[in-house]
Amino acid sequence: MNKLPEGFLWGGATAANQCEGGYLEGNKGLSTVDVIPAGKDRFPVMLGKMNMFECDDEHFYPSHEAIDFYHHYKEDIALFAEMGFKCFRMSLAWARIFPNGDDAEPNEEGLKFYDDVFDECLKYGIEPLVTITHFDVPMNLVKAIGAWRSRKMVDYYERLCEVIFDRYKNKVKYWLTFNEINMLLHLPFIGAGLTFEPGENEEAVKYQAAHHQLVASAKATKIAHAINPDFKIGCMLAAGNTYANTCAPEDVWRSMEKDRENYFFIDVQSRGEYPNYAKKMFERHNISLKMEEGDEEILKNNTVDFISFSYYSSRLTSADPKVSAETEGNVFATLKNPYLKASEWGWQIDPLGLRITMNSIYDRYQKPLFIVENGLGAVDNPDENGYVEDDYRIEYLREHVKAMKAAVNEDGVELMGYTPWGCIDLVSASTGEMKKRYGFIYVDKDNEGNGTLKRSKKKSFNWYKKVIESNGAEL
Repeated sequence: MNKLPEGFLWGGATAANQCEGGYLEGNKGLSTVDVIPAGKDRFPVMLGKMNMFECDDEHFYPSHEAIDFYHHYKEDIALFAEMGFKCFRMSLAWARIFPNGDDAEPNEEGLKFYDDVFDECLKYGIEPLVTITHFDVPMNLVKAIGAWRSRKMVDYYERLCEVIFDRYKNKVKYWLTFNEINMLLHLPFIGAGLTFEPGENEEAVKYQAAHHQLVASAKATKIAHAINPDFKIGCMLAAGNTYANTCAPEDVWRSMEKDRENYFFIDVQSRGEYPNYAKKMFERHNISLKMEEGDEEILKNNTVDFISFSYYSSRLTSADPKVSAETEGNVFATLKNPYLKASEWGWQIDPLGLRITMNSIYDRYQKPLFIVENGLGAVDNPDENGYVEDDYRIEYLREHVKAMKAAVNEDGVELMGYTPWGCIDLVSASTGEMKKRYGFIYVDKDNEGNGTLKRSKKKSFNWYKKVIESNGAEL
């Protein structure tokens, strides 16, 4: 009971746009994240409220170098292997493979780069878990067709999937179609390359884009299973149950509505159809989805094999408009929970919330789960050798692994693996900062882009190594 099942996939998670760098190397095209600056303009751009379609000299763009995984991948994967990783979650940069998104032929240099990364993983017995698009749209498609507003995106995504599934069919078994697909509602430019015109029905635009992504995800699942029946295709949700602020029925109802807002995407990807509550919501908000013939059939017949999710914290909501002491929590506005401590960025720390979330998702779908992000963003203070005594990170992860084990061993939740976020320090997606660190490995780089990029092990590195060695028994 103290361990996890044999074959459990321990590892860590990253994203191309937050770690890769080399933003125009190897014939890579410009991506949405490459034009998102650090600083005060970051959120307006991510929200689609401020158009920034090119880079300028006045802003700093953290993705351009990030931590330069592009040139350091061998060293980084060797460190992951030393920790004992069984699995490495990473994403592909779409514009590295199709620089403009609509190119007639893929970019061989980009394909070769990922071949090399996968080969390096497999050399150490590490299974790649690949997110096809992680907050990533080629900028050319934003400018030419409005990104996921356009139905044409489904075809371009389909083409990307055909190329990568065929190319890597003997190297990659586990795939995720879209990272945190529900983030499209909260950060539309980062989630779907969306920008808005004044006076538009923004909700209608977002849900139409969501429909295109949901159809694209189902088509990817169909293509994958045709190319290699052993492929396992998952969806990915930014998860965390929403608690009611009080036992007032209005608060309980509000928390249910908030959870449904996120489950909506997975309801379609896992059950294969639009839920009735969503159809009613569309009616109320004057949203009329444009569907093509065959869409409903594609969704119904190509549901995902497993459900992956990120979990950082739970959320809290109230139906009372006066209860407004809100705190920032990874773009999801949430009330302060008086029973929980919070991180330096105001994210509330709730290990039991992970067990609650796992049970909620498993009860709803009865499909295997995979925790593909979980971790603590914190300011680390290294000594002269780059060593960090990050006991706060160890404590956070230890309590979450305990909750995860309880969900598996005591509640019977089926769980495939655990890949904590930012296993090596990388650029924060929400703030663009380097100082908001998650990793077991420290990278010498600051918010302004200065530093040697030297890698060094934190205290948590050896702690996590023991956790993996003991299959979760030694915490």
